[in-house]
Amino acid sequence: MRNTDIKIVGATVYFIPVETRIPLKFGHETLTHVTCARVCLTVINGTGRKVCGWGETPLSVQWAWPSQSSYDMRHVAMQEFCRVLADAWLGFGLSGHPMEIGHAFWQWILPAELTKFNAQRQAGKESMPWLAALICSSAFDIALHDAYGHANNLPVYETYTKEFMNADLAHYFGVTLPKSGSFKGKYPGDYLNPNPPQEVVAWHLVGGKDAIDSTELDGESIDDGYPVLLSDWIERDGLKCLKVKLRGNDSAWDYARLVKVGEIALQHDVVWLTTDFNCTVDDPQYVTDILDRLLIEHPRVYGMILYVEQPFPYDLEAHRIDVSSVSARKPLFLDESAHDWHLIEVGRSLGWTGVALKTCKTQTGAILSLCWAKAQGMTLMVQDLTNPMLAQIPHVLLAAYANTIMGVETNAMQFYPEASLPEAAVHTGLYQRADGNVNLSTLRGPGFGYRIEEIERELPPPALSVEI
Repeated sequence: MRNTDIKIVGATVYFIPVETRIPLKFGHETLTHVTCARVCLTVINGTGRKVCGWGETPLSVQWAWPSQSSYDMRHVAMQEFCRVLADAWLGFGLSGHPMEIGHAFWQWILPAELTKFNAQRQAGKESMPWLAALICSSAFDIALHDAYGHANNLPVYETYTKEFMNADLAHYFGVTLPKSGSFKGKYPGDYLNPNPPQEVVAWHLVGGKDAIDSTELDGESIDDGYPVLLSDWIERDGLKCLKVKLRGNDSAWDYARLVKVGEIALQHDVVWLTTDFNCTVDDPQYVTDILDRLLIEHPRVYGMILYVEQPFPYDLEAHRIDVSSVSARKPLFLDESAHDWHLIEVGRSLGWTGVALKTCKTQTGAILSLCWAKAQGMTLMVQDLTNPMLAQIPHVLLAAYANTIMGVETNAMQFYPEASLPEAAVHTGLYQRADGNVNLSTLRGPGFGYRIEEIERELPPPALSVEI
């Protein structure tokens, strides 16, 4: 064990409930509340130094586990799996860099724990999918990376190099891949932005239930001091980028929605749009028909669409759809299907051209996907899981270091701004968009730069605490 290596010796899990101020539609379901899993991992390094690291992820049931089964059943299952994983992470026993520990856990332990968890569930209950398991595990993985930075008194992004890692990228990917040359002797730091910006362009989410203009107000609109109409959000935050949630099963509604949002965007000098069909489309022609009609009838709106996000089903291997007709028109980004670099490779062979990274699929997985995609010439984006509180910080940092196609999606300030008030008191610019950007300048110190000792967050009693 090198002096810089770490080993987990303790884990504590907290569940923080959060209510939305307005509903957020996900595919066929709607989110009105969420539970955030916050994890504290205690680690020890090769010198015997013991420190803590923190990670947090919203357990976004509707996104991670779309189903006709009850929300409560899925929500309880994800919380219970977090408790299972606390014991699994603690019992893993591997020491090293968090990339090495995280990758080994993802490859060997997490699949086995998920299989066992599903086998032990009450007969007739739906099995938890892999994406939901990744989300549960991500809070632990993020905490591990933060702990490593604290153990070595460095920002974690400065540790993705040969100086700290025991294995190069060939250890994860193999020595060579088509058109990428050799990964031998290369490390994640070789693919990261060496001069990350202090300000990052912010994408605003136009949800499927959001009021676009006054004609869509239902008479029960809340008056809580935050904007409601899209134009008010644009003016208050100086927005330049809008992500439009679509239905994917109602082409007339989707087209009209794009046109309406596009017209408002043009009136307020918004520069870019993107479309999110949330995996509900089965045929590429559904998307190409909308794009082609936009090009003819509203060419300026068509020109504002920077990329198209994941129209097609989650399970990429079960739905091997040739999507080249879509990517011939606009860059096409994997999101829900991009669990890891193996699936990104499958997507690339089917015509996908970009990857939307998410820290909720683990920091380790996001970094490896970033490296593989960049080596293959694919474009990157960092997408939100409506990350509040601590979850916002690794999310925005990833975008700053990834050199995305354009900024970062960040929308927790739209749906539950009050949830992050203690964190916003320390990092105002990360929880309030200004001039169309979020600001990272307050992040400093080891790990992810949370400055957690300055954040006056009152946590609930631990759901579980285990130690060696």
